Amino acid sequence: METRRPSRLFAASLQPATNPGRLEDQRQKSSHFLQLPRRPIVGVLENIRSLWNVGSIFRSADATRLQELYLCGFTGHPPRAEIDKTALGAAENVPWSYWSSSREALRWLKESGYRILALELTPHSQPLENIDLAAPLAFVVGNEVTGVSSEALALCDAAIEIPMDGMKQSLNVAVAFGVLAYGLAARLPIPASKNNETGKAGVESAANETSENETSEIDAPPA
Repeated sequence: METRRPSRLFAASLQPATNPGRLEDQRQKSSHFLQLPRRPIVGVLENIRSLWNVGSIFRSADATRLQELYLCGFTGHPPRAEIDKTALGAAENVPWSYWSSSREALRWLKESGYRILALELTPHSQPLENIDLAAPLAFVVGNEVTGVSSEALALCDAAIEIPMDGMKQSLNVAVAFGVLAYGLAARLPIPASKNNETGKAGVESAANETSENETSEIDAPPA
């Protein structure tokens, strides 16, 4: 049976410091930072295979101070050494929650009043500058090979494409996430007061969470 827990889960993986005072200073700074307002944007990761990509996405989410990351399907989640390798501590500062189903996560967002964008090349996808934006907002990035699923696309309000001038027509998913996160951040400011909570979010119980074997094979870390 599914249980409900607070949506803000954090990887408890502060690295030991040789100076205990320095470690306490890090904790105080992190605690203060977590109380600051966040940009009203939720990043939804659907079946991201590479844990290194997940870690890189945490860094971009931290840099743009996104409200939260929803880690869906077999997307790996902290605490994992591979995520820490590329997140470089960002997983401690970005709120995240795990959902066994991206459809459930997207339905929750829609019911909570979020407009949802898919980062996916489709017959109707448009560059970001052609899209009217309003908070609160969520965007979905999909699997490195198959992209955003058709089920998730059906729940999205629009599809976004990143213009490509080279021979290749795709980017690494973590790079693409960062490009879109910064594009959205330029148009959606951080609110002056902390009123952009998602509220209660659906999180599978620990017994149903993805096991290490189910996080799938791992690609080489992005360059």
